[in-house]
Amino acid sequence: MAVITIPDVLRERLGEKATMAFVDVIKEVDSESKKDLPTKTDLLATKAELKEDIYKVNERITIEIGKINERITEEVGKINERITIEAAKTNERITEEIGKLRNDYEKTSKEHIKWMFLFWIGQITFMTGFITVILKYFIK
Repeated sequence: MAVITIPDVLRERLGEKATMAFVDVIKEVDSESKKDLPTKTDLLATKAELKEDIYKVNERITIEIGKINERITEEVGKINERITIEAAKTNERITEEIGKLRNDYEKTSKEHIKWMFLFWIGQITFMTGFITVILKYFIK
């Protein structure tokens, strides 16, 4: 227990009897306040309880995280399935459009070839006639 020293000024003012009574009051307040303080055993028990509570909270958090991960995996699976379906539809549409473009290209190519032959035949006919006229009238 700590030694309580009362300053001389206060001791003279209170007197010896009052000073002793004042010291007793301070000691009593000190001992009462120490009764309210937890002991080392109490602190260790509280620490053990806190560790147990932390363990339980960690366990609950782990379980909830597991549930959340399951839900996320499930939703990702659904999204992947939808993406696969949509990608297949898009690929199908692209394939159809490419097929249409090929058909159009083939038709256009055939038309161009047909018109080229007609142009060549016209050119050959014209050139033959032109050469015939020149040979007939200018070369005799």
